[in-house]
Amino acid sequence: MKDNGIKGTKKGTGILSNSIIWFGAGVSIAEILTGTYFAPLGFAKGSLAIIIGHVIGCILLFFAGYIGALSKKSAMDSTALSFGKIGAKIFALFNVIQLVGWTGIMIYDASLSLNEIFSTQKWVWAVITGLLIILWVIAGITNIGKFSFGVMIALFVLTIVMCKVVFFGGNSSVSAEFQEALSFGQAIELAVAMPLSWLPLISDYTKEAEKPFAATFASSVTYFFVSCWMYIIGMGLAILTSESDIAKIMTAAGLGKIALVIIILSTVTTTFLDAWSAAISFKTIFEKAPEKITAIIVTVIGTLAAVLFPMDNITDFLYLIGSIFAPMIAILLADYFILKSDFSEKKLKVSRILIWLIGFVIYRLLMQTDLITGCTIPDMFLTFLLTAGVGLIENRKK
Repeated sequence: MKDNGIKGTKKGTGILSNSIIWFGAGVSIAEILTGTYFAPLGFAKGSLAIIIGHVIGCILLFFAGYIGALSKKSAMDSTALSFGKIGAKIFALFNVIQLVGWTGIMIYDASLSLNEIFSTQKWVWAVITGLLIILWVIAGITNIGKFSFGVMIALFVLTIVMCKVVFFGGNSSVSAEFQEALSFGQAIELAVAMPLSWLPLISDYTKEAEKPFAATFASSVTYFFVSCWMYIIGMGLAILTSESDIAKIMTAAGLGKIALVIIILSTVTTTFLDAWSAAISFKTIFEKAPEKITAIIVTVIGTLAAVLFPMDNITDFLYLIGSIFAPMIAILLADYFILKSDFSEKKLKVSRILIWLIGFVIYRLLMQTDLITGCTIPDMFLTFLLTAGVGLIENRKK
């Protein structure tokens, strides 16, 4: 998933350093933007959906990170435990695709914000934002780490100001234009999807933890609280202003142009990390791929997507992330904790790929049912049981 954390920081071996990384991951404009989609439910019901979804998502995030911490394997290496070497490459490709998607979405949102300040063609600002990200890539991650950290702190301070606007700014009723646009089950899935998008990454940080359980738990809990906070701020501002566009929300809430500038800078610094993380995942597929050139290519593709396609509503994208990674982690959990399986030396574990395909289809079918629990829990439960059953049969045959 997108890497909005402090990736330039040394991978934490302690509880505090891991917590700081995931604090940075949660303090993101992408989280605030997604929170605006919860406005149709009203503040109380929307907050409940956000919390329930994050409980589910962060439990899964914990287990994914804990597997990496125990096995001392990176995210993609952990995936190989269930799916084999080629299987790991397949999920690395999925991760690259979602990171390209996040790059395009963030550039698109930045262009809208810039256009709110300097009214002109949106494509101009998309290109300018893309060029700034490329400059960040060329400068290198170690050279801009302190600046990125400073922008993250500025955005954090801005969220405190946003809290004042949300909780003391006026009416919390739902505007008529928002009514009936989102069900409770769909809202839970939107809350689950954001932690799920981090599953392909968390083990990269927890694999070197001195205390596997404590560091992974601290990471997950930190991300839970910060991400919930960002979602609720976005939802509250959308309800307060009756707007869903982040730039218009900032203007309507009276936060001024400085807020938009902070958001733009945050978009550039964090989207750079999306592109960089995509390049790292791409090396899992093609080991000799140069990271900087790949990151630049990812940025160019994201910029073109931001220019050519409307990205005002990213709910379908978030649901797609859930449908890919929910069955994946269910299979990994069953193999690691129940079956004690390790297929990392195999080229491809076909049975697990087939089970994942079944889980993917089940998730997409469940999306049509509008379950109050959302799709993730029943999909993972069925996928987990199927994996355990197939694994037991395979072990008996051996």
